[in-house]
Amino acid sequence: MSQGNIGVPVQAAEVDSAKLEACTLLEVINRVSGKWPIGILLEAMRGPVRFTELERAVEGISRRMLTLTLRNLERDGLLVRTVYPTVPPRVEYEATPMAKELYQSLSGLLGWAERHRESIAAARVVYDGHAAC
Repeated sequence: MSQGNIGVPVQAAEVDSAKLEACTLLEVINRVSGKWPIGILLEAMRGPVRFTELERAVEGISRRMLTLTLRNLERDGLLVRTVYPTVPPRVEYEATPMAKELYQSLSGLLGWAERHRESIAAARVVYDGHAAC
């Protein structure tokens, strides 16, 4: 087995890199696949949106959860936060190009779900019928 440039076997370094990529991928998917991020991103797709508008639009979200979710989406590069120097300060959130690309993927998933809704329902009926035996 050959050695990498810092004394770590090349195969181990490749495994560590693959694990890191998988962890990052799972973290991002978990971050954007929840109930709150999707609702927030859908609102931000329409253009700049204020905190209070999001609070009203995303049904059931608490102020704390909205704040945490906005921070995470901003951290991941999906939202841009702009603070305007007014009294009181006005803050707007806007979807980034990366978020708009994600929206296209989510739209594709929605289309897939709509096309296969009846097949999924039928499969569940069959499965549930067998599981009850």
